[in-house]
Amino acid sequence: MKKKRAKWGLLFCLPFVIVFLVFQLYPIIYSFYLSLTYQESNNTFTFIGFGNYTELAQDKVFWKSVLNTWKIWLMCFIPQLIAALILAVLLTQYHLKAAGFFRAVFYLPNLVTAASIGALFLAMFSWQTGSVNNILLALGIIKEKVNWMSSPAFAQGITSFIQWWMWFGYSSIILTAGIAAISQDVIESSIVDGANSWQRLFKITLPLLRPTMVYVLVTSLIGGMQTFDIPMTLSKGSAEPNKSLMTMVFYLYNMAFRNHDYPYGATISYGLFIIIVVFSLLFFRVMYGRKDKE
Repeated sequence: MKKKRAKWGLLFCLPFVIVFLVFQLYPIIYSFYLSLTYQESNNTFTFIGFGNYTELAQDKVFWKSVLNTWKIWLMCFIPQLIAALILAVLLTQYHLKAAGFFRAVFYLPNLVTAASIGALFLAMFSWQTGSVNNILLALGIIKEKVNWMSSPAFAQGITSFIQWWMWFGYSSIILTAGIAAISQDVIESSIVDGANSWQRLFKITLPLLRPTMVYVLVTSLIGGMQTFDIPMTLSKGSAEPNKSLMTMVFYLYNMAFRNHDYPYGATISYGLFIIIVVFSLLFFRVMYGRKDKE
């Protein structure tokens, strides 16, 4: 009877296994093979070992894309974590009315595709017809229309703001769940001992919320390092101004699907993978290493 059940279990797992092997594992292995080859003019691939990785390490455009990606992610994640944490504390510890409604409202931007939001903000900040310029002119704040997207700092800042606006609601829900999981016995004991609300927040809530914040950090890092659709939409595919919106995935897209250099595109993808793994492990080490010492 047990063997029969095991056979049925394997049968039901078979569709997932087939999909995983065909659409996930095979592309991973094949892209790694491509990264070890050179594409000839007749679309044949010659094995060259780690030559592409050596070229990638010396590629100034790639390192510029790495720097751009980190700047955009950091300008997004730091305010995202702060806003999500404040919102989570307000919705849990202060028992605000209509808390479920606010969670739904703040999570709503996450349900809209990033490309659509990018197109919306591009239209708002359009130099000639954008609503932002028209409103500022009507209020007398500016005397002539401003070409907002000509500034690299503004282009990166608006990209970070859009991603913050889209994701801080999701992060607040995760942190809310983490706060709700903290035992009320601990909170009540601290109240009996005379701890005020600030002491409970910094001495109890935040330390016990550390695993949840690590999860938010790592998932945000993985998503932030793969930023593509918003810079692509805002720059209309050019990564301008001054290549300030050239993220790592944007560069990968240009090399693989515009220049049709598939081996180098695969190399960039594995460079991105290595960066994500290294920094994820580093963050885990920093956060949980401190916990072990304590």
